[in-house]
Amino acid sequence: MSTTETEKLTRPEGWPSTNRPLRVAILGWAQLAAQGREGSGYNLSASELATGLALSGHEVSYLRSGMHYTIFPRGPRVKETETWRGIRCFSLYNSKNLCPASTNFRNIPQEASSPQDNEAVLAWLRSVHTEVVHIHSLEGFALDLIGAIRDAGLPVVVTTHNYHYGCPQVDLLHKEKECCLDYEGGAKCDGCLEAPEPHKARRNRAIVQDVERAVGPELTHALRHTAKLVLGRLRGREHPHTPRPEDQVKPDPEIAQGFAAGGSDHPGTTEHGLKVVARDRIDDLGRAPANANEVFEASREVHLTVVNEYGTRRQHGVAALNRASLVTPPSAFMCRAYAAMGVDPARLRHVRLGQPHFDQINRRAQRSPFYEVRPWEPETAKRPLRVAFWGTTRNNKGFGVFARAIERLPREVRQRCQFIVHAGGGDWGYRKMLSRFPEVSFVGGYDLVQLVAGAGEYDVAVLPHIWFENSPLVMLEHLHAGKFIISSRLGGPVDWICEPGTPEAEANGGLGNGLFFPGGDNTALAACVERVVSGDVVLPSPREVQAASTLWSYPQHVAEVEGIYREVLGESPDPQAIESKACSATDASETAGILAPLVSR
Repeated sequence: MSTTETEKLTRPEGWPSTNRPLRVAILGWAQLAAQGREGSGYNLSASELATGLALSGHEVSYLRSGMHYTIFPRGPRVKETETWRGIRCFSLYNSKNLCPASTNFRNIPQEASSPQDNEAVLAWLRSVHTEVVHIHSLEGFALDLIGAIRDAGLPVVVTTHNYHYGCPQVDLLHKEKECCLDYEGGAKCDGCLEAPEPHKARRNRAIVQDVERAVGPELTHALRHTAKLVLGRLRGREHPHTPRPEDQVKPDPEIAQGFAAGGSDHPGTTEHGLKVVARDRIDDLGRAPANANEVFEASREVHLTVVNEYGTRRQHGVAALNRASLVTPPSAFMCRAYAAMGVDPARLRHVRLGQPHFDQINRRAQRSPFYEVRPWEPETAKRPLRVAFWGTTRNNKGFGVFARAIERLPREVRQRCQFIVHAGGGDWGYRKMLSRFPEVSFVGGYDLVQLVAGAGEYDVAVLPHIWFENSPLVMLEHLHAGKFIISSRLGGPVDWICEPGTPEAEANGGLGNGLFFPGGDNTALAACVERVVSGDVVLPSPREVQAASTLWSYPQHVAEVEGIYREVLGESPDPQAIESKACSATDASETAGILAPLVSR
């Protein structure tokens, strides 16, 4: 929903109105109005926080960078682009740093310091009369911008949704295939990603965008496509013909069998003649040790080693965070990871995420007549166990691990399951890979509306990521829905998921709310599925899952962040704000030494 500058959102009944409005500037790289469609979970979090602040009466402005370029005029400048939900949105044009970060991978000197860009940002902050700056992503900006803002007398809160400050790939994922436990002083970064030459990338983006402004994006796309075809023909290349998916299906090899299902020795598969080929780009994903979190946290000397410019980049990123007033990662693990990379623990504070759709999912679960019903038991089951993956097919989300786990399951286990795949992105290669298993259904991508309704489709969720996840929204969505999760033991999920029989599971009688397996280990993932199918693990009811989960509401999250703004400004909390509940004892013990008081404002 776009609004004009004069329109305001209607404050929902019960939402607090502040007694002392703040002027807040939020920085990121994605279009705020695009929410999760651009920038994924980081931008959804930033956009909903901005919305909540605006609803409370705060004056919120947003600046993005690294996306808009022009041939003329040259140089950085800030332009207002739209007003969305009462939030004025601006863009820094012609930034020296490109977005997303993968396109800026080779731009180390400009990423360290871009004085002209910084001056443009500071001028913008003055123009909107900013009192506090909240950075949700520094991609598209220089790392020394945080220090420049602090030197200008403004407090800066940084929410680290990924590892951009310590890793130019942003996920601590080497070649986007395996966890990077040791970056070897930066030597391992060299060649980690294929990236364009920065100057050429900025120039090309400026040319394309100037043409788009002149003739529109549709005609520009058609012209680019035609130019590529013409150049290809002139160079002697034929336009590749890719048959439609339905045209690749081969005749049924069992076509003569009719209704004859075969005996118990039949694998229970259905052959479609679909073969995975190189252009499907299904990578072999690396396996992480079961204690990868602890290894990373305990390797401070490794993380602080410097042998090249990428090592120096990490130093600059850590120095930038150490200039912030407060750094608020969404998981306690991320706090510990950044501390291991050299960030002062006194500047780190774990701030849990809350989202409006989380609350909708949570309320839906509570209103269901099945809220206190355990969803599936092998002894009485009259239907398959429904196991779901929600996410994308990008390597970091680990769908390839899940796909290979399905391949490993014995027939008698697999046939007691139905695997439901809600995956955005290119899925045709994986559909071919798993096409012989009739227990696997691909239903495509999804939106937030489908998320609320989708809770009734599955019993168990799989979270097979291969990177040090932060506080994955999909994990929180599952927990709010009251779903048991089988998760990689990598990153932030350890702060929420507790296995059966552990001390953390006492809140629901020892049932826990999930199982862990080593990241990337498809054999271990298959074994977890088998444990649930066999009844070795009891699936708790939605009520029991929620009882073992530390969950934050959207009003709590907005109120907590507003309180942080007032803290860094040296003000007392707003009595009209919704009070945040204190962390549970479990949460406090996990974050001991991380929930530190603010210093050096």
